[in-house]
Amino acid sequence: MYVLLAAPSGGAKVTVVFIIGLVIAGALVWAVRVGMRVMDREPDRPRADEQPHLPDTGAVHEEREMREPDEIPLNNDGSPRLMPYELHHSGSRRGEDQKRRRWLPGSSGAFGSGGPGHV
Repeated sequence: MYVLLAAPSGGAKVTVVFIIGLVIAGALVWAVRVGMRVMDREPDRPRADEQPHLPDTGAVHEEREMREPDEIPLNNDGSPRLMPYELHHSGSRRGEDQKRRRWLPGSSGAFGSGGPGHV
């Protein structure tokens, strides 16, 4: 009884599965060809002499500064709210204190760092 249930009941199922497989394979071949055509239309990669170069003055160095967030004033007095065009382009400003914050002496650096922690 179980052998009869496991066996296909005809060639129609096999034919349908074969046709579905051919359709999927054809769709994959079509997708690859379309992708190749799109890549052919893209501009060529830049040559080595077209790559960006360092300026004559040398590499640009980074600047470090402590920043503070700009606080948006609240409208408790009934004044009109600020509109986006009234705000400036940066959400922060240069801080008054430019001293870099360091870890407190005797405190650990991070969880699992091996330090003794707060003593």
